[in-house]
Amino acid sequence: MTPLVSPELDAYILGLLPARLPVIAEMEAQARLRDIPIVGPAVATLLSLLARSIGARRVFELGSAIGYSTAFFAEAVGPEGRVFYTDGSEKNAREARGYLEDLGLAGRVEIRVGEAVSILKASPGDFDVIFVDIDKDGYPEALEAAAPRVRPGGYLLADNVLWSGRVVDPGSRDAATEGIREFNRRLFARRDFESVLVPLRDGVAVARKRE
Repeated sequence: MTPLVSPELDAYILGLLPARLPVIAEMEAQARLRDIPIVGPAVATLLSLLARSIGARRVFELGSAIGYSTAFFAEAVGPEGRVFYTDGSEKNAREARGYLEDLGLAGRVEIRVGEAVSILKASPGDFDVIFVDIDKDGYPEALEAAAPRVRPGGYLLADNVLWSGRVVDPGSRDAATEGIREFNRRLFARRDFESVLVPLRDGVAVARKRE
């Protein structure tokens, strides 16, 4: 990943964050060791803050890996809330369940293994927050499935929307980069959402559905 800010500024941002719980720190260590994609503590804090700001009780994640962002959302929704975890890997799901149990948050999370967009389509009801973090060529389809399912005043969030700067590189024409460009174009063309891109880590899309 090409940093969107200098390494010094990135270190400064991370250095301001409070120490994480040992289980969260272990997830971060495993992500570094095994190259597992997680949002990292700064983005996870932003996601949690946004969920708390609207009193979110139902959160759907499209792409959850080992459950790092899931843990932050599960803490944010409180004991009566529910977070829907999705991942295509049974191994990731088992690992995520273990971490969530260690954190005392497993009771707030429904773990579903399979193709995330299909699982969303099959899940009833609207959501306070939907978070997109699947394979990047699938982002446009994810947007079309997720946008109608966000309740008025809720958030549609997405990670990696600046894609290490490749979104502005005319030589980058791979499926992942094109998928993110198309996602961003479609999101900002929608009049039912107010949207902004936050240049934190690899770029976070924050879109609030108009009430």
